[in-house]
Amino acid sequence: MAQQAIGMLETKGLVVLVAATDAMLKAANVKLMSWKKVGSGYCSAYITGEVAAVKAAVDVGASAVRESGELVAAEVLPRPHDDLTVVIS
Repeated sequence: MAQQAIGMLETKGLVVLVAATDAMLKAANVKLMSWKKVGSGYCSAYITGEVAAVKAAVDVGASAVRESGELVAAEVLPRPHDDLTVVIS
């Protein structure tokens, strides 16, 4: 079985996050875990899948944000600890 990863994308603005998340889900075989409004306009989306797919999807999402909004952070965690999902969900 392939190793799993978590991808995280944080933006300033919900509309930008929705567009970026759509691009990520269309770009690779990944699933949306959750999303959160952080505050002050900051929002983040969390995806999961195989490491290579998550990396590709986060790259596409970050690129989509750069075209139309403000990218705060983009990160991929390969093989995250099982307890980390408590923080994200």
